[in-house]
Amino acid sequence: MRIATWNVNSITARLPRLLAWLESSGTDVLCIQETKCTDEQFPREQLRELGYEAAVNADGRWNGVALLSRVGLEDVRPGLPGGPDYDGAQEPRALSATCGGVRVWSVYVPNGREVDHAHYAYKLAWLEALTKAVSEDAAGERPFAVLGDYNIAPTDEDVHDPSVFEGLTHVTPAEREALAALRGTGLSDVVPRPLKYDVPFTYWDYRQLCFPKNRGMRIDLVYANGPFTRAVKDAYVDREERKGKGASDHAPVVVDLEL
Repeated sequence: MRIATWNVNSITARLPRLLAWLESSGTDVLCIQETKCTDEQFPREQLRELGYEAAVNADGRWNGVALLSRVGLEDVRPGLPGGPDYDGAQEPRALSATCGGVRVWSVYVPNGREVDHAHYAYKLAWLEALTKAVSEDAAGERPFAVLGDYNIAPTDEDVHDPSVFEGLTHVTPAEREALAALRGTGLSDVVPRPLKYDVPFTYWDYRQLCFPKNRGMRIDLVYANGPFTRAVKDAYVDREERKGKGASDHAPVVVDLEL
């Protein structure tokens, strides 16, 4: 089974590339983040023509998540149980389902914006709720993984230049401690291999030629339990999909399982 995660940064803008990538990559399950569309606007028919069922949790703003599967889509649960509100509502940032016997979550962790911003406190509260919500599955015997855009680089090695991010979100001790707490439920970081260079960055800003200069970050993560990680045969960042006109600023992270 091939499972992937990809922040597409607007499924409407990225649809031609998404459809082509699904056809060429042989992906069975795809976790999508930042759909930037409503549930009604999601391109279910085009995906169905390629053999994919879709589950969506989206409201049309700058977030939204989805799950695509051609190996079954069961026990679909939108939202984060016990998750905090922001501006009076729970944002559509989480979605879980069982696909071919594997339980997966697609998550789009809040950005945090600035360390002294209310969104940063919201980010930490959201991660705490996620840790509680997945603890049972993480400790279970069924293959289980939480995939998505975490908006956190786990270590200094996961950013091109740690000094650039000093005092900024994505690298603070509190965020990394939240990731450690999530791993403490029984999850491990499935680190992909890079197809180029020595660090598997997954995100490169559109500005300042960050992609050509490989000034990236590894913030799209796969956190998985023992039954899942023991089945991993390969994992890589499809860096090629970040190239060219109309690309997302994130690349897909692909994991191959032998179940």
